[in-house]
Amino acid sequence: MTKRTARPLAALALMLAAILAIRHFTSTSPDSGLRYVKEEGFVHGTIYHITYESPGGKSLKEEYEKEFKRFDQSLSTFEKNSIISRVNQNDNTVRADSLFANVLHEGRRISQLSHGAFDMTVAPLVNAWGFGFDKKDSVTPAQIAEIMKHTGWQKVTLKGDKIVKTDTATMLDASAIAKGYSSDVTAALLERHGIKNYMVELGGECVVKGVNPQGKPWTLGIQKPEEASTQMKDEIQAIVAISQGAIATSGNYRQFYYKDGKKYAHTVDPHTGFPVSHNLLSTTIYAPKCITADALATACMVMGVERGKELIDSLDGIEGYFVFSDEKDQYDVIYTSGFEKLMKK
Repeated sequence: MTKRTARPLAALALMLAAILAIRHFTSTSPDSGLRYVKEEGFVHGTIYHITYESPGGKSLKEEYEKEFKRFDQSLSTFEKNSIISRVNQNDNTVRADSLFANVLHEGRRISQLSHGAFDMTVAPLVNAWGFGFDKKDSVTPAQIAEIMKHTGWQKVTLKGDKIVKTDTATMLDASAIAKGYSSDVTAALLERHGIKNYMVELGGECVVKGVNPQGKPWTLGIQKPEEASTQMKDEIQAIVAISQGAIATSGNYRQFYYKDGKKYAHTVDPHTGFPVSHNLLSTTIYAPKCITADALATACMVMGVERGKELIDSLDGIEGYFVFSDEKDQYDVIYTSGFEKLMKK
């Protein structure tokens, strides 16, 4: 299905945000002893919102924030002594924990499915273009060619809990998959406490189950911010309603810069080493797990509209929503038939 909207692309972008109406504790039943709790904070360089139905309104914030810290110690490149940082520093004594192992396994799976469009070894390329954890420097084709000698998702594997790199210059970056997995890990913690109704949202990556405080499926909004600046308007382009699953978005509408009159987007194509230059503005993916949705959204941003949608159409239980520009600087919206069924009319 394709929907045409005659509005300039410069005034439109796409991001995912949960529509959070609950600002306080609220009870679903005076006799149930269950109360919805809404909490928010800062983690992984972004803001989180978590809403869940808890016995007596008991807060689990201390527990899931402890998990956040454990997560950063495994997968954050901004933590000097994290597992991923030690791998990048070629520390041969480092061993993978379950968090690192699960992310590497799923990352490699999505890399294979997308024919390398998703690649966790693009860290040096991302840094070279000024979107990573190092400062941007001038970039030349020769530098990119040299860096690409050391990239490739096949270069990092696991043997037991030992992380094996075939090239010591290869580096990992989990930023395109980590927030999604952290959302899954937080949801799993809630599940262990017997919580049946919840929504976890970390920087736009959402996992939901059950119903909201009104007893209805959780509603997630796809917003329309202004691309021209970092000031976003709270205009809702579309709303989906789901009772189980995950949604993640990737896009080039916020992370970019101009140099010598040319726009450089933060999505780097692992096949060329250069930022993508096609017309896909943003991708929103629905999947059973947010780790999968997060990685696939990035893969689609590399692949472009046609190849990205073709990939999503080929995967069972996965749906996609794509926004792209046309030759008249207007935008089109195209989505899979399954995603259309999730949208509220």
